Amino acid sequence: MSKDSVLNAGFKVDQQDLRSTRQFLIPAHKETSTDTKYDIYPTFKINEPIYTGFESLATWIIAQGKDVVIDGYSAVYWDIFVGELNDELHRKGVNVNWINSNTAFKSEDAINQIISPAMGGNDPLFGKIYEGNLSDFFDCAKLNALKPIEGQLNIIYGSGAALANWDAAMFYIDVPKNEIQFRSRANNICNLGDRLPADPKIQYKRFYFVEWPLLNKHKKQLLPLVDIIIDEQRINDISWATGKTLRDTLKNMSRNMLRPRPWFEPGVWGGQWIKDNIDGLNTDVVNYAWSFELIAPENGIILQYQDTMLEVSLDTLFLYNSKAILGKAAERFGDAFPIRFDFLDTFDGGNLSLQCHPTVAYTKQNFGEDFTQDETYYILDAKPDAEVYLGFQENIDKQAFKTALEDSFKNSEPVEIGDYVQIFPAKKHDLFLIPNGTVHCSGKNNMVLEISATPYIFTFKMYDWLRPDLNGNPRTLNIDRAFENLDFGRKGEVVADTLISKQTVVKRGDDWQLINLTTHPDHFYAVERFEFDTAIEEYTNNQCHVLSLVEGESITVTTNGLQQVIHYAETFIIPADAVKYMLKNTGKNKAKVVKAFVKDECC
Repeated sequence: MSKDSVLNAGFKVDQQDLRSTRQFLIPAHKETSTDTKYDIYPTFKINEPIYTGFESLATWIIAQGKDVVIDGYSAVYWDIFVGELNDELHRKGVNVNWINSNTAFKSEDAINQIISPAMGGNDPLFGKIYEGNLSDFFDCAKLNALKPIEGQLNIIYGSGAALANWDAAMFYIDVPKNEIQFRSRANNICNLGDRLPADPKIQYKRFYFVEWPLLNKHKKQLLPLVDIIIDEQRINDISWATGKTLRDTLKNMSRNMLRPRPWFEPGVWGGQWIKDNIDGLNTDVVNYAWSFELIAPENGIILQYQDTMLEVSLDTLFLYNSKAILGKAAERFGDAFPIRFDFLDTFDGGNLSLQCHPTVAYTKQNFGEDFTQDETYYILDAKPDAEVYLGFQENIDKQAFKTALEDSFKNSEPVEIGDYVQIFPAKKHDLFLIPNGTVHCSGKNNMVLEISATPYIFTFKMYDWLRPDLNGNPRTLNIDRAFENLDFGRKGEVVADTLISKQTVVKRGDDWQLINLTTHPDHFYAVERFEFDTAIEEYTNNQCHVLSLVEGESITVTTNGLQQVIHYAETFIIPADAVKYMLKNTGKNKAKVVKAFVKDECC
């Protein structure tokens, strides 16, 4: 019996037993609030119903009188879900022939052999994007043998259940990526085809490089066919809507401002700014290092009907119609959203690890990603002593630097990093440029808005100030990989000249101006900043804009007649198909909004 079955054996499950995190589980209902501060549960309001509970879902199934396919993403608690739904159907006098599509998986050994090239061998962090399909995991003969029984209500369930090709109602269960990771850390879930949970770090590597890419391909094929979409993260209090409602909402989102749901994580270098400035989070944590404002593969989007909420993965929106979101950039990036915004909080915390990111060629060859982790640090807030480590000293000796790092790792001896790497003071609204191959890290007492290309795990740490992780374990360093990618020409005066953004007014009105913040030629995205007292209007020019209110209390964003409120430090997306938008300052002070978008020459 699986762990899920044990947890579901005759009693209600405590949700906290199913996830390992101090972060609160999103509630089913949105609290009405007049608060004017950052909202940790941003929603997109809709006019079509969202339902809750297994009883209403069972009622829908009986009314349709059809067999059902329940497909879904990884990490669904299938046994609990099936148990709850079966109980409701049984109460209504309906017996079900349940069929688990996982019984048609190939053997665990066979699946591991298929994905072995993507798993990176013994590398604890990195693999290579799997280019196959979900059907690769199934034994065709076994799958074709999973047939409904005439005269009964038949329900086939499991990730990939739709591959059985039944003529049936199509359900899809989504699980947000943050909840997948919380469930993994609790050792409660298995990778597809596995019998037992693996170590959470190995599970995550397989999620990132194998399962999420193939499950997204599968989801994209199913989106036009889905009859019911289900948010299962509250396993005893699900929310659901019709597939038509989902598709109508995605179409509406594709031409209006939307804000992804952020999620938050502590870290060994984390600080206190997020705890002090963002309400609604669990403060019983040592710190918050990250707020994942917009990491497209991992964020969610929340639909709200009256006060009821339903969350689906943000990438569902891009899988549905990336052209509407990305405009001319869709030709290059396809379904992959290119730009990332996240916060790095070191207020009263510590330095980040000294690190670099891989070149484009290295990324493609070794990890299978089409583009790499080119970054910038926008300083949202800073204490007077805040600093950023960036680029090498003029007299850098490559071999001496590597020897110092390796000796430090072996002997736990500190390195005087300033002997090798330049250190710059950091102040509010500075922008530091970090193209691939650049040695860098944020020092303590910064609140960094990291504006970056979307790839987000390819960090090669060289030095971590001799710190263990939050569990007391050594942090993995990647000195050799770093030295295969470091650009030692970024040294001396070149760093200040080319890696610290120049800020210039390019347009001006009566009470507004537009600032261009130069980026490096290696950056495929541009960065600008609106500064205005009353309002400003902008056109998308067939590009997606990603924005954040970096100064001021609040603004109202209007797209195609729809008005939505953004508060200080919140990140939002304007799809290309919005065409134009208006930002209205609703605070007492000047509003400043940072904007990033793909450069035209990259499309």
